[in-house]
Amino acid sequence: MLQTLYNCFWWDRLWLPANLTWADLEDRDGRVYAKAADLYIILPLAFLFLLVRHLFEIYVATPLARLLNVKEKVRLKASPNPTLEQFYVTASKHPKQTDVELLAKSSSCSMRQVERWFRRRRNQDRPSLLKKFREASWRFTFYLLAFIAGMAVIVDKPWFYDLREVWKGYPIQSMLPSQYWYYMIELSFYWSLLFSIASDVKRKDFKEQVIHHVATIILISFSWFANYIRAGTLIMALHDASDYLLESAKMFNYAGWKNTCNNIFIVFAAVFIVTRLIILPFWIMHCTVVYPLDLYPAFFGYYFFNTMMAVLLTLHVFWAYLIIRMAQKFITGKVVEDERSDREETDNSEEEEEVTKNGPISNGHPVLNNNHRKTD
Repeated sequence: MLQTLYNCFWWDRLWLPANLTWADLEDRDGRVYAKAADLYIILPLAFLFLLVRHLFEIYVATPLARLLNVKEKVRLKASPNPTLEQFYVTASKHPKQTDVELLAKSSSCSMRQVERWFRRRRNQDRPSLLKKFREASWRFTFYLLAFIAGMAVIVDKPWFYDLREVWKGYPIQSMLPSQYWYYMIELSFYWSLLFSIASDVKRKDFKEQVIHHVATIILISFSWFANYIRAGTLIMALHDASDYLLESAKMFNYAGWKNTCNNIFIVFAAVFIVTRLIILPFWIMHCTVVYPLDLYPAFFGYYFFNTMMAVLLTLHVFWAYLIIRMAQKFITGKVVEDERSDREETDNSEEEEEVTKNGPISNGHPVLNNNHRKTD
């Protein structure tokens, strides 16, 4: 049974054009071709990336955060309340009005106090500014180095300047050592992102991020199996071209350098739109959709590869919408924020009045001011 499934999965017609078999891609005469067995190194490298990231965040990102004076916002803590905590953990972090009424009765609190407790409790669970900065620092470092490495891999190749060269002689195209390592590092990194996505800062586009990582892993892996390596290196370098700009803008935003953040964001928005919404569909996808048909009839791999490309393009359109929204805020003079992030919740005006009347509040209780001057 397993052998049958294995043979069906690696059926030549799924992966290669007509009249070609895996035997045509066996190493010979000094020519080396991509093989599925090459990807066995991916998972160990992915876990190595997680270890390197952990060390980087401790010994590089954290000192850098101190250097840039990244400051945490003081958050008021929710006072201990077993009834409300039980509902928060087991039922919902955002209770409905009827739930608030019931919780107020069972916890001997007013409805306003229950609502305030849940706001503070949600804020406690939000990632700290240092965590966001460390995550952005790691991604900035990788994306920048990956973009530089990617350009070094492809800038001297003829298909970088003439996209028809991507398919010249396909699929009998030997693999270069630089292409091998570029693929292994990129694929391992995206696997590490998938492994850590549950513990990373969760944004509003969490589901889209998961889809993106999965689609990227499938696309890179398939392009390796089917020897779409030339097209694959172009696509990976194109995606890395803007990502490091976004992460650097986040870093400066967390450090409070608003003008620098806004300027970098404008550059990022321009690069993102040009690379993801212009070059990708009108050059790269034109190359992968039109040019191959001049050489061989369409086959399953051709349709599969371009379907995954369409999935990525759809996600880029979604993110471009968020980017344009942020750009509009910048143009109108509002502070640019990451539209994908949850905003910090603030307590209502009643609490502000309480602060005014009773002094500062600590954990929901007024702090007595004992710094009165004695009068003679």
